[in-house]
Amino acid sequence: MTMLGIPSVPAAPQPAAGPVAFTAGHHFAVTGAASVEELADAATAPLSVILQVTKRCNFDCSFCSETLQLPDPTLAELGRMRVNLAGVQRVFLSGGEPLLRRDFGEIVDMYTGNFILGIPTIATRGLQHAAAMVAKVAFVNVGLEGPRATTNRVRGDYDAVMAGVRAFQEVGLPLSLSAVVYRSTLPALPFTYQIADVLGAGKLKLILPLRKGNALDLAEHEFISLDEAAQTFDRLTEARAVHEWRPALRMTAWTPETEGHMILVEVTGNASAWPVYDAPDLLEPLGNVLHEPIGELWARYRFKRNHFAKYLGQSIRTVTNSGATTPDGGHARA
Repeated sequence: MTMLGIPSVPAAPQPAAGPVAFTAGHHFAVTGAASVEELADAATAPLSVILQVTKRCNFDCSFCSETLQLPDPTLAELGRMRVNLAGVQRVFLSGGEPLLRRDFGEIVDMYTGNFILGIPTIATRGLQHAAAMVAKVAFVNVGLEGPRATTNRVRGDYDAVMAGVRAFQEVGLPLSLSAVVYRSTLPALPFTYQIADVLGAGKLKLILPLRKGNALDLAEHEFISLDEAAQTFDRLTEARAVHEWRPALRMTAWTPETEGHMILVEVTGNASAWPVYDAPDLLEPLGNVLHEPIGELWARYRFKRNHFAKYLGQSIRTVTNSGATTPDGGHARA
């Protein structure tokens, strides 16, 4: 048992790292002297892919981009996608809310050992699925915008989320938090960071909303500027030092350096670069992983440098667990 009474569990299986390693802060880092450009040029597959296992969700977050409902992929289809994703280091088993699938444990088993697994979740079905993820996933990434009133207003039921978080902690699952940042949630962010620290999270990830789905209905004043985002990050970094908060801090803003950095695989198998600012629904199609290996889609992908730069923390604002910072999208490696 740990000092907090949380059981220790074996680490989830990890693929060989090569020139890039996956850290205790639940993010990638360069292990050698290669530059982002060199890594991107040499790569035959992405570092990370988001795979939607469902579009369904039991929340209706005010920023949600996934408002189009489609049938869930079958286990057989997910099996074909797994084969075609060979070579990817990390796969997010995402949604919608992935834990709404009753067979989620079977999906985790299917993908375990082949990839570093991250699970983005609102945690409301944590009690049902926590045990099935032990020693199989690298971390669960729980969406939480702040204390009860803030999360209830922006995302959904705070108490239901925290009940799931407690279920994750009881079985020793590694945890990170992510928060979508509005102007009206800025006062809550120090509390969000404190919650992340109390929970022993590996990182707190801050994301600016994208103008898609439910976020198209947000009031214009809720979107902060890039300068305001930088100031917010700096204030949190200062508070981190004062309070000795331990989770790594990362903030993603939507700039030319982060355009198209994600590869999103929808429930149909359709894969796209995301977000591409002048593309319909911010998605630039690459192909379909039900029918093609990821290497063929990667060859068509025109944001390779942005992909590596973002996931290595060099085009976003970061503070690592060791305290190293990249305040202006610089080249610190941790």
